Amino acid sequence: MKIPKRLQPLVDDGMIDEVLVQLMSGKEAQVYVVRCGEEVRCAKVFKEAKQRSFKQAVQYQEGRKERNSRRSRAMAKKTRYGQKEQEQAWLNAEVDALYRLASAGVRVPEPHGFVDGVLLMEMISDAEGNVAPRLDEVTLTPEQAETYYAKVIQDVVRMLCAGLIHGDLSEFNVLVDASGPVIIDLPQAVDAAGNNSAAAMLYRDVDNMRDYFGKYAPALLDTQYGKEMWALYETGELHPDSKLTGHFDADTHIANVDELMEVIDDAKEEEAERQARMRDDDDDGEIPQPY
Repeated sequence: MKIPKRLQPLVDDGMIDEVLVQLMSGKEAQVYVVRCGEEVRCAKVFKEAKQRSFKQAVQYQEGRKERNSRRSRAMAKKTRYGQKEQEQAWLNAEVDALYRLASAGVRVPEPHGFVDGVLLMEMISDAEGNVAPRLDEVTLTPEQAETYYAKVIQDVVRMLCAGLIHGDLSEFNVLVDASGPVIIDLPQAVDAAGNNSAAAMLYRDVDNMRDYFGKYAPALLDTQYGKEMWALYETGELHPDSKLTGHFDADTHIANVDELMEVIDDAKEEEAERQARMRDDDDDGEIPQPY
């Protein structure tokens, strides 16, 4: 087939020997099957920001750590440089997540490089060596649904222990190879510790999987793995090989409002005293010192 413009530099550099076929075109990227030497891989070509239909980047990027302080300030101020760097950070997120999750034992495609908005990675294949189908394209027996669901839940636990939440997990972002489910599409991966929406996104991810597999094995619809694993995560009791039950008892403890108001009043009183001391120091001609 004709070589797409975005893939031409990788062909010129010898990273890709042949573009075989376009596999898909989605809201974030176009994916091609390519030959690299003796191996067949996938090349994921990310669309430019103005062409993408995924509109919630800010919510997903909350909490992501930026080591370069100048770049971080520019991104916060939304300068032209900052917007460019934010776009690059968004594109790098999937590569970083793939390496991080593979190290954590999560079944994801192995990355092979990222150049100019093009991610080269392992092609997930079925038992015949063809491109593996998406989960929504597979008909499951009840036993397969239970087995695959358990595998996905275990991978979600390992992701969470590695500090990440997929953020957009569904039957459309899971492939099925000869060994079972493989999680894909991670540019929106959420920082579990730093994102205020982390718990809600985890619940949604897990509920999406529960509802899908529950079509084949209805007993799964009664499970609450998302809330169970988040409760364990918050208390530091979640581990990569944690054995979950699928049950969760919500905390029905009623907050002591009087006790809470006392804490708030104490904090207000301390702040008032601090402000008074600063005014006194200022009246004496001294420079107030921060606490």
